[in-house]
Formats: sequence, structure tokens, C-alpha cells
Amino acid sequence: MCASGKYSSRGPALIPRMKTKHRIYYITLFSVVLLGLIATGMFQFWPHSIESTADWGLDRRSVHDAPLIRLPVANPIPERGDLSCRMHTCFDVYRCGYNPKNRIKVYIYPLQRFVDEVGVPISSTGLSREYNDLLSAISDSEFYTDDVTRACLFVPSIDVLNQNSLRIRETAQALAMLPRWDKGMNHLLFNMLPGGPPDYNTALDVPRDRALLAGGGFSTWTYRQGYDVSIPVYSPLSADVELPERQPGPRRYFILSSQTAIHREYRAELERLKEENGEALLLLDKCSNLSQGVASARKRCYKGQVFDYPQILQESSFCVVLRGARLGQATLSDVLQAGCVPVILADSYILPFSEVLDWKRASVVIPEEKLPEMYTILKSIPHRQVEEMQRQARWFWDAYFSSMKAIGMTTLQIINDRIYPYAARTYEQWNNPPLVKWSSVNSPLFLPLIPPRSPGFTAVVLTYDRIESLFRVITEISKVPSLAKLLVVWNNQNKSPPEDSLWPKIAAPLKVVRTKENKLSNRFFPYDEIETEAVLAIDDDIIMLTSDELQFGYEYFNYLYTYKMPGDIKNWVDAHMNCEDIAMNFLVANITGKAPIKVTPRKKFKCPECTAIDGLSLDQTHMVERSECINKFASVFGTMPLKVVEHRADPVLYKDDFPEKLKSFPNIGSL
Repeated sequence: MCASGKYSSRGPALIPRMKTKHRIYYITLFSVVLLGLIATGMFQFWPHSIESTADWGLDRRSVHDAPLIRLPVANPIPERGDLSCRMHTCFDVYRCGYNPKNRIKVYIYPLQRFVDEVGVPISSTGLSREYNDLLSAISDSEFYTDDVTRACLFVPSIDVLNQNSLRIRETAQALAMLPRWDKGMNHLLFNMLPGGPPDYNTALDVPRDRALLAGGGFSTWTYRQGYDVSIPVYSPLSADVELPERQPGPRRYFILSSQTAIHREYRAELERLKEENGEALLLLDKCSNLSQGVASARKRCYKGQVFDYPQILQESSFCVVLRGARLGQATLSDVLQAGCVPVILADSYILPFSEVLDWKRASVVIPEEKLPEMYTILKSIPHRQVEEMQRQARWFWDAYFSSMKAIGMTTLQIINDRIYPYAARTYEQWNNPPLVKWSSVNSPLFLPLIPPRSPGFTAVVLTYDRIESLFRVITEISKVPSLAKLLVVWNNQNKSPPEDSLWPKIAAPLKVVRTKENKLSNRFFPYDEIETEAVLAIDDDIIMLTSDELQFGYEYFNYLYTYKMPGDIKNWVDAHMNCEDIAMNFLVANITGKAPIKVTPRKKFKCPECTAIDGLSLDQTHMVERSECINKFASVFGTMPLKVVEHRADPVLYKDDFPEKLKSFPNIGSL
């Protein structure tokens, strides 16, 4: 007896086979379940922390979704704030460590809602739009990290921009509860409106331990130089009003005052200036007769005449920025945006980002007691300088004031420069608009970067036939510890240099180079014998310098002088045998944008061998030509790169009453 059934090549079909569509369905379902189990296991055992998973995307951040944190009354309160804090005492730079990009990493705490024991929030406004924009900018920047263990700087999500909206004690308790607070070490707080009535302190009143403060109203009494960062008071009009950039030049009004909450004594003085100078000064105030629905913040009035604000600021060359109840005023931002030169009268005010910005190029700061003399002071400024200041004011706003992002990024960059000073931005990068390019010669930053073959510096002495004076110079230079080699450029083709046995015996190598032509530019030629990065170029009659003074400073620009000097300047110098030092100063100033170094003739020039015959500087036409060459060089460069500057560089303990043996350079200025 045989059982009936079907057989296949694989054997008997003991189980009925599924239809194709059902098989695909169950395979897909099984795969989904398996992947889900694998993913669950991975997330269960993958190392992570709550702190490092905060998402600071703008669309996901909401105060209402944040966890609620209750603050017990007995919670600790941080210390008031250590005024002695500096980066080396209250900041742990070892958290930042070394990284190839020389960039600090900033961690933002997850958003939380802090309330007291009865449920009242610590802030009446919660998270403001401005602070939300600031945190978003940081989270989108290269500074940001979501890994708390890699962070160098910590930014709380607690909004303290406006002290008026805060409960001081409870806000301080909330800060102390942050997981990594550690007495505020490496924490950064942003505050623009500090203090409150009646005293209006110039720094945030919230106790904050050692935390850094980016504050918008610092005075010299509350600002911890090199630790805190002075920031501007952001103007909401920056986001609402677009002012097109206006070309620098004369404006309809010479001086304009637009602030509405000026102290009555200051307003009385401004009214007196208005009476004396008429239409040159426009004194605006708040409007009292506006139609319903018109925003008063966008209007200013003078005797019933209504002006649009801040647009009216573009109609004046200078705009007054007076202190109010607080030192920091949002008016400063409005004025800069208008390209109007701010005239700042706020004694002891630390200007925004003054650690890196040169405010002399964009503003006029006048002591409050000098307000009656304001018109006369401003009239003394040349028109060309006013135009440069107008241009610089607008650029300051574009680069550093225009948004909460600009303010936040500038603050972090300043802190970054402190931690990585060798990679810090230069004065020119902070203060020169990117459109300003130093023409005619290439920056040495773009020349091939090769290490020097020898440390120290090479002294290049240009000489003709003043042997006694030359030997005295060689003897003095040889005493300088950093001297690597001494190169004598013999510029006399009609006379041979002295025999080897007659030269001074010095420790450093001495080489004599004979030139083919008697040219002053030979002193700046990049000779193959020069193996150091730094070169001291000196004449054979400069016998009044001491070895300490020579050790104190030197620099190298020979290559550019020889091969990159614009126009016919080098040929002009060689033909006239004059002005090679001025040409070098033009070159260096044009490249770097910095003022040249001028040594005041404090010492009496001594050269007993020099006569009117062999001394170029003793010729009566010498100084006349030097005046002519300045005009000549300025025309070739197409600009006047030389700048007026007052600066004195003295070594440590130079004038202090200390024993000479304790001073690094005891012999400066002794002759």
C-alpha cells in the first residue's frame, strides 16, 4: 500500500510550501524585528552621557520642553566674584590642551527650567530671543562641542543678559547646581544690562565665583583686565532696520545727539552748544505727539519735527554717545551702523572689545567735564581723518556689533587668542578692514617659510674708509650675546680693506665683502653669508650704541628691500646717496601697516673723524633731500604708509631703583 503524495527532486514535501508573496512578507518582518533588537542593544550599552546629548538646533530648543529643576532654599550660593581673577589664577588652561587647530572647545549646558520651592521661575522672561540667537551661533560654530569631556569653556543655558529680569539669589543658586561649575572655573556668562536702581552697578550683581564675564557696561573699577571681556550692548534695531553703507564725507549736520534719557545737566550743556553753533548741531529728543500705533523707538523729534531713527544718524559726521543710568549704551551700536563717528562721553567706561580693537581709529573719547569744549575739539580733526573714522566705524559694526552671532564669535575669539597666543590674530587682522590691501609689495607672510641656518643675528656694517670708527663699532657689537656673525660691507672700490692682522679680535666670525659699486643699497643686500633670520644693519659711525641696546631689538627685511622695492626708489637712493633708512621704513610700514620706529636723538652724535667732506649727513643739502625723498616715496607707493604713533619700549626694571646686576639690560641709555 502506497501513500499518495508529490515528490520533488529535494525529497518529499512534508510541509506545504508558502506562496511567494507570503514568504517575502515574513522575511521582511523578521528582518525589521532583528534590526530593532540589535539597535536597542547598541544604544543600551554604547557609552554616552546625558550632558553630551544636548541638541542645540533652533527648531528643537524650547523652554516648555526643558526639564523642571526646583531650587531648595538652603542651596549654596556662589561667592560674589573675585576681582583679582586673571587667566593664570582662575582659569584652568590645561582643560583646553593642545589641538592642531589651536581652537578652544565650548560646551553649552542642556536647557533647564529653574524654579524655587513654590514654583516661581528664577527669570521673568525665560530664554530671550537674543540669548537664543547667541547659543545657536555658538552651537553652529567651530568652537562648539557636544562632548563635555573635551570642553575647555562652559556656557550655561541660563539667560543673564538682562539683570532686570533676574532673581539674583535664585539665579546664583542655579549656577552653583551646574554639574561642572567648580566655583565657576572655565565658565563664561554673557550680560549686557548689569546692575539695577538706584546704583546701577557696572557688572552683573549675580554672585558668580570665578566665572568669566562678557559684560556690556564695565567700568575700570569692575573690569578684570585680561580676564573679562567687554562686549557691546546689542541694539534690537540691528535686526529690524537695514541701513545701506554710506560713503564717507561731509554730512548735513556736524554733531547730532539722539539719546532720549540724558541727564538734565548734560542736556542743558548740549542746548547751550546748540545755541552757539546753530544748524551745525542737531539735538533730538523723544517724541510726544506721535500718532497711535507709531513705534516711539523708531522716531526722534526736534521742536515738533519728526525724524526716522536710526536713519537720521547717517546725516551727521559725529554722533554723541553719553552715559545714561548704565555706562554701556545700545546707541553706540546704532551710531556705528550709520557710519557716524561716535563721540563718547562716559568716564571710566571700558569700550567694547577694547582688548583688541583700536578705538582711536573709529571714535573720539572726550572726558565728561570737556563737554563744553566738544565742538572745538571735533573741529580740530582733519577732514581726511574724519572720513577714515567714518569708514572704520561702519566696519567695526559689520564685523563685531551687527548681530548676537558677531558679538559671541568675537568674544570667543578673544578668549581663544589668550589661550593660544602664538596663533592669535594680529592687530592688523582685528583692525584693518579686509578690503584694505597694502599694495606694491608682497607680505613676508607669503614668502617661503624656511628655518634659519643659525640662531641669533648677523651684523652688517656698511663702511667706506673710516677705519678707526669702524673698529670701534665692531668691538662694541661683538659684546652682544646674540651676535652670530659680523659682515663688513666694504664700499670703497679705490682702496683695499685693512690686513687681517689689524682687525679687532672677536669671538664671532668676521667676514669682509667687497662691493663692485659704491651704493647705499649694498647694506640691505641679502648676502649668502647671512645665515640668520635677523639682521642688524648699521653704519660705521654709529659708535654711541651699547651692546645692551643692540641686544634689545632687531628685525629683517633685506630681501624685500633688494628685490621688491616698488618703482625706482632703490635707484633714487643710490643716485642721491641719501634716504635709504627712510625707504626701509616706508617698505616695512607699507607691508605691516604699523608705524615705523623713530629713535629720538637723545644722545649727542659723536664722530671725531667725520668732516663735511666724508660725512654725508654733514652736507647742507642732506636734510633738504631727505624732505624731498619723503614726498618722492609717497608718490611711488601711492599712499603715505608712515603713521603717527607715540610709543616707548623699555626693558623690565629699566628705570626702577634696583641693583644693576638684577637688570637684564643695565647699560641702555648710559652714553
